[in-house]
Amino acid sequence: MTHQETRVDLLVVGGGVNGAAIARDAIGRGLSVLLCEKDDIAAHTSSASTKLIHGGLRYLEHQEFALVAKSLAERKRLLDTAPHIIWPQGFILPHQSHLRPAWMIRAGLFLYDRLGGWPDRRLPGSRAVDLRAHPSGVPLRDSLVRGFQYSDACVLDTRLAVLNALDAAERGATVLTHTACIAARRDQAHWHADLRSDDGVMHSVTARALVNATGPWATRFLDGPAQLPHSHQVRLVKGSHVLVPALFGHEYAYIFQQPDRRFVFAIPYDGDFTLIGTTDVEFHGDPADVRVDDDEVAYLCEAASRYFKQAVLPQAVVWRYSGVRPLVEDRSARASEITRDYVLPFDGSAAPILTVLGGKITTSRRLAEEAVNTLSRALGVTRPAWTGGAPLPGGDLPGRDFHAFAADFARRHAWLPAPLALRLCRHYGTRASRILRDATTVTDLGEHFGAGLYAAEVDYLVDVEWARHADDILWRRTRLGLRMDASGQQRLRDHLQDRQPVRHARVTRAPHVL
Repeated sequence: MTHQETRVDLLVVGGGVNGAAIARDAIGRGLSVLLCEKDDIAAHTSSASTKLIHGGLRYLEHQEFALVAKSLAERKRLLDTAPHIIWPQGFILPHQSHLRPAWMIRAGLFLYDRLGGWPDRRLPGSRAVDLRAHPSGVPLRDSLVRGFQYSDACVLDTRLAVLNALDAAERGATVLTHTACIAARRDQAHWHADLRSDDGVMHSVTARALVNATGPWATRFLDGPAQLPHSHQVRLVKGSHVLVPALFGHEYAYIFQQPDRRFVFAIPYDGDFTLIGTTDVEFHGDPADVRVDDDEVAYLCEAASRYFKQAVLPQAVVWRYSGVRPLVEDRSARASEITRDYVLPFDGSAAPILTVLGGKITTSRRLAEEAVNTLSRALGVTRPAWTGGAPLPGGDLPGRDFHAFAADFARRHAWLPAPLALRLCRHYGTRASRILRDATTVTDLGEHFGAGLYAAEVDYLVDVEWARHADDILWRRTRLGLRMDASGQQRLRDHLQDRQPVRHARVTRAPHVL
């Protein structure tokens, strides 16, 4: 067993989107940073979302106006800084008067538009639609004749977390995946942490401050490795989703009202599928072992079947996934009514520790900025916040125009199959060329595992983006797990066994700071 010792300004425990965003913000302000994650980047809650960047239309009903405004402001920023992995999405809300009156929906959408900075050329404002004449009405039940259209955005959620971690690493942060923090002790000036990787390497880390960004494990981390008394309370809520073969062929998504006053989304997913979610179920187990229950599948299928002509049956489900959301305890009677806002408890009585409680993927950048603002005051850092307008890796598209960029990329690499060229642009933006390198034919990309995945992309993900196992690539980095057959998956596993991942082990200050 080998042992390594490291000294940094900030130790971030947890490699979900919040921890990765905090590491990115902090390194860009001149702090030395080490981030450790016990599994893969975004292996849990951050890769189990509804794949949306949105303000949360339903939050208006609970009068969470500040949260909606904050989320919509972040939606605009993320569309600017990550236009490759985030794109506008139109939504249709079919109206059923016995659930909510039309005036209430119109008022909510009017407010949603204004809080979101309407008018915005990328996101059309809301309007009423006649479902009998609108393309979104074709797959719906004939009894649904009226609806409302509004705009939000979709996201490749795992890639948002990975790109935050990648930017942090390229600016000088150390990012250690598959490395757990097993103990953390505090004295008057420092945290002393013991990290253990799954290949037996031990790391001793001395840090001036610590961030607990362990998501649904936040209080368990304080109770266990940190052994720190606290009064924090979170409610763990499971959100589950199912994927079925495409239920419609148009470009719109749906948001469906339910008799229990919840909303369920039906969203186009990678062309051939429809994503349906989510549930809100109290969870009391280990978040690492979360599973979708059959009754959740039935609930989601019934929720969609209330609206579509074609019944959605549980046996049609081709994939299901679930994540545990660590929501701030606010004494709400129902899990679906608990706030999605976050709090950042800060203990600066000795060596500082900041804990992340709550939050959603849309507000991860803002959460990180607020967290580092607090830490900067405690650590004497004066460099200002910088991430609001800084593109994520690959997001520096000319004119922020994804479609123009993708068309130019396809023209310059006409030998690439069109679906592959588009997917590379969507996942990697301007960095897609780093995967192709000097290739001029498909053969130059190496072994083809199926579903458009070649060795060149796999090797890039291993060398640059911490991918280690087949699931890291198929279900998080590329979303190709639904399309690759068993033979291809086995050949991918064989290929990965022959490679050693290149770890980002730099513990230096950023070479440049914005």
